[in-house]
Amino acid sequence: MAIPQLAWSDVRPAAIVLVSGTEVILADRAIRMLRDTLKTEDPSLEVSDIEADGYAPGELLTLASPSLFDEPRLIRVSNVEKCTDVFLEEMLAYLSSPADDTYVVLRHNGGVRGKKLLDAVRAGTGGGIEIVCAELKKDSDKYAFAVAEFTMAGRRITNGALRAVVAAFQDDLSELANACQQLISDSSAEITEATVEKYYGGRVETNAFKVADAAIAGRHGEALTLLRHALSTGADPVPVVAAFAMKMRAMARVSGARGGSGQIAGALGLAPWQVERAQRDLAGWTDEGLGRTIEVLAETDASVKGAGRDPVFALERMVGVVAHRGAL
Repeated sequence: MAIPQLAWSDVRPAAIVLVSGTEVILADRAIRMLRDTLKTEDPSLEVSDIEADGYAPGELLTLASPSLFDEPRLIRVSNVEKCTDVFLEEMLAYLSSPADDTYVVLRHNGGVRGKKLLDAVRAGTGGGIEIVCAELKKDSDKYAFAVAEFTMAGRRITNGALRAVVAAFQDDLSELANACQQLISDSSAEITEATVEKYYGGRVETNAFKVADAAIAGRHGEALTLLRHALSTGADPVPVVAAFAMKMRAMARVSGARGGSGQIAGALGLAPWQVERAQRDLAGWTDEGLGRTIEVLAETDASVKGAGRDPVFALERMVGVVAHRGAL
């Protein structure tokens, strides 16, 4: 019988916990949450680590053997995708009879090495579960990750602040995680947009989104001023275009969609707040204007990546087209 496949935030104790996937941040979070849960249940928990690619014969059985005081044990095994033949053999044997009060975490980063072990675990041998830590690609998944960071820490954050920090660090999950932890550790009160601005107001992506917001709202002069300020303080043209593209793509996808924000979000892989924001941004836009603007964004993207001679001129032209809703 196939074992349960759970999200990183739904990790729970099991005799065998297979943590699979390439997203290191999610895997680390899941394993840490499991350890904290077990520690809460029994503070005497013994925690041990094994490197599967440098495995010593008999190491697993030694660590899983009952101790003098019979404490529960958590054995974290890293680099299973590089495991030795000896580890593979002994782990497969262990699955047939897992030790009592012992939790073995198998961290597999991907690849074909160890497939026989993964197949056995996934078939139910050993009574395990799988925590899937695939790369987060959807904006809604990154938003959910940030929500979980603050929820697990028991911290309050406003919706606006949450949107701002996700927008600022959406291109790198590890940076997003670090930003969330910085806000959690350095802020004593409720985290607001002002808090995010205090710590990350100079972040390139944040400035880029401010430019995009002003242009999409039709405030041409303000958008140009913000653009020039961003460029003068070190902003790279490429992420500026990326910020515009992300918002315009969301608008194009939401345009013409019918139903509530939750229903549309589920169908498009967006967060409900992103749908609601795109719907507000669409005021005054036509399908023709959207189409023309997206064409100009593609031209600008090519220009700032080397196809044009003057990336600043291309950016300013793009801002004008967006601010006039594709009319230029």
